[in-house]
Amino acid sequence: MTHNDIVQKLWNLCDILRDEGINYSNYVTELVLLLFIKMEAEIATTNDKARHKLPEGSRWTDLNQLSGIELVNKYRQILLDLSQSDDRLISAIYHNASTIIKEPKHLEQLIKTLDGIDWFSASKDGLGDLYEGLLEKNATETKSGAGQYFTPRVLINSMVNCIKPQVGEVVSDPACGTAGFLIAVDNYIKAQTDDLYDLTAEQATFQRQKALVGIELVSDTRRLALMNCLLHDIEGDDSGAVLLGNALGDVGKGLPKSDVILANPPFGTAKGGDASITRDDLTYKTSNKQLAFLQHIYRNLKAGGRAGVVLPDNVLFEAGVGTDVRRDLMDKCNLHTILRLPTGIFYAQGVKTNVLFFTKGTAENPHQDKNCTQNVWVYDLRTNMPNFGKRTPFSASHLEPFEKVYGDKPNGTAPRNEGEWSFTDGGQTQDNSRWRVFSREWIKEQKSDSLDISWLKDSDSVDAESLAEPSVLVDEAVDELERALAEHRALAMALGDGGENA
Repeated sequence: MTHNDIVQKLWNLCDILRDEGINYSNYVTELVLLLFIKMEAEIATTNDKARHKLPEGSRWTDLNQLSGIELVNKYRQILLDLSQSDDRLISAIYHNASTIIKEPKHLEQLIKTLDGIDWFSASKDGLGDLYEGLLEKNATETKSGAGQYFTPRVLINSMVNCIKPQVGEVVSDPACGTAGFLIAVDNYIKAQTDDLYDLTAEQATFQRQKALVGIELVSDTRRLALMNCLLHDIEGDDSGAVLLGNALGDVGKGLPKSDVILANPPFGTAKGGDASITRDDLTYKTSNKQLAFLQHIYRNLKAGGRAGVVLPDNVLFEAGVGTDVRRDLMDKCNLHTILRLPTGIFYAQGVKTNVLFFTKGTAENPHQDKNCTQNVWVYDLRTNMPNFGKRTPFSASHLEPFEKVYGDKPNGTAPRNEGEWSFTDGGQTQDNSRWRVFSREWIKEQKSDSLDISWLKDSDSVDAESLAEPSVLVDEAVDELERALAEHRALAMALGDGGENA
């Protein structure tokens, strides 16, 4: 049984729970409460040295021998006991956990199905990877809630490959979701260190307990993240590697500075205006969450620290506070690379996004806080690219040309030359290169500090079969209207009326 087969089998269990009134959005949380207990049993069975993290009386063998109402009552008691565990991590995972399964036959069928899975095959790829595959399946199928902005694993891995986190560095994600970036960094470090065996005991302990830090606002999502981390042997501190709270509030304000930050902040404006953005240390006040997160990220980097951040197009061109934040970013950091991502790779169709790579200070002076950006390199992976989706999946091969021109220096200082034509038809000229450089002066004079930089011409021919769904086209039209409105406001402000009539 392959990894994908097991993920599909787990996903199909949702059909059992539909009669309980459990929809897809609640299904994963309901399933993983049970699945985590099973996975811990499998780890303890296959690894004699592994300490069973769950106490006696709250293990899989305490469940799978029961039936009927006795089983349902025992399961509810286990959830309560785990939420009150002396192990702070286990109690954090099961905090306020409950089940809405009422029919004993449904719970029995879930347990029977989990017992029938070939866990030996699953453990070859890692139970953590299997669990993560289930989370990704949830994102691709539901296309709602947090899943709509689920960051594709191939993009996460590519960003990690470019940033190259190192042993001993603190890596954080202030909007970590189900901890995809933290897991990818852990996998990268383990691949470089023979699963941490090349490290000293002190270094290995640091990697497991202190190197990776996430923040998640939603308690159920944090529960998934903690489980994901624990199944990948990431312990964090006593409360786990993922803190519950708001990075744009007191929790974020109190974080120590990081060597590396990787993130895909939530899109949109703050609900209820700027009520959810309570930081008083952000220079530029805004209700735009991405602009607030961007400020948090470059402020929270150590001198010389590196960041890779997924941001929607509006951050690149929004006027007013948006311009102020971009200028401040380019002053305090070396914004060396922008990757323009294609549409369709996020499950919220039509969203246009970019990855900004930057380093705090400069290579010569990490403590420099003025004029740090001299040149910005832009890779356009959007123009004249397919409309990615289920029929045309976005894969690692699409990012390999970018990684090659990015270079082997994580701070973007590797020698670079304009010119990359992997996905371009026609002659290899500068005008149709996907990889170009723009000076800080040019950005100021020609773009008024907008970073919405594009130069490739859209193909004249239109293949009807390659057109996006109508809803996607509508989203793109709205995006273009918002862009035009932002430019109109900028013009109005320049003319002196402050944009009040825009």
